[in-house]
Amino acid sequence: MDLLRWLFEAQLFIGGSPLLLREALGNVFGLLSALGGMRRKVWAWPVGIAGNLLLLTVFLGSVFGEASTANLLGQAARQVMFIAVAVYGWRRWRQAQSDAGAAITPRWATNRTRLGLVAALVLGTVAVTPLFRALGSYEPVWADAWTFVGSLLATFGMAKGWVEFWLIWVAVDVVGVPLLFSAGYYASAFMYLFYGIFTLVGFVVWTRAQRQAAAHPVDHAPSPEPSLP
Repeated sequence: MDLLRWLFEAQLFIGGSPLLLREALGNVFGLLSALGGMRRKVWAWPVGIAGNLLLLTVFLGSVFGEASTANLLGQAARQVMFIAVAVYGWRRWRQAQSDAGAAITPRWATNRTRLGLVAALVLGTVAVTPLFRALGSYEPVWADAWTFVGSLLATFGMAKGWVEFWLIWVAVDVVGVPLLFSAGYYASAFMYLFYGIFTLVGFVVWTRAQRQAAAHPVDHAPSPEPSLP
C-alpha cells in the first residue's frame, strides 16, 4: 500500500513546477511502445498497456488527485480504448510474427479504407463531442473528441499494419498538443509534441519496409489474418 500511495502522490519538480511521476512514467512507456511499434515488435503492446493504465489515472485528475484538477474525459477514455485495441493488436501481431522478429508486414490501405478512415474521424468527432460536453470534459470539447476518435483509428490501423496509421497520429497530435498545454498537462503535451516528430520518422520507416516487402514478395509473405474469438 505504501508503494502504491507513493506512486500516486510522487512528484518531480522541473523548473520549479511540479509534475506527477505517473504522468512522466506513463508517457515514457508510451514512447517505448511507439518505438517498438516502429520496429514492429510484439512487446510494444504490453508496454503500451502499462503506460495507458498510468495515464488513465492522470487524466481523471479529480478522481485520483485534487478535486480542482481538470478532467480530460476524451484523453481518459482513449486510454481504456487503447487497452482494448492493444489486446487485439497484441494477439494479431503474435500470430503474425516472423522468424526474424518482425510482427507484421506494413501495407498501404485501399483508397476505400482511406476514405472510410477520414469519414470516421470527422463523423466520430461530431458524434462524440456532445457526449463529452455533457459529461463535463475540458473545453474545447471537440478537440478532446478529435484526439479520442483519432487515437482509436490510429491504434486500430497499427494493429492492421496500415502505413497510414502514422499520419493519423500526426492529425491527433496537431490538435492534442495545444489541448494538453491549455489543460495544464505539460509533460503529456511535450511528449505528444515529440510524438509528432517521431510519427513522421515512423511513417518513413514503415514506408521503406512496405517497399522492401513489395520488391521481395517471397521473403515478405502477407501477415495472416487471425480469427477473432
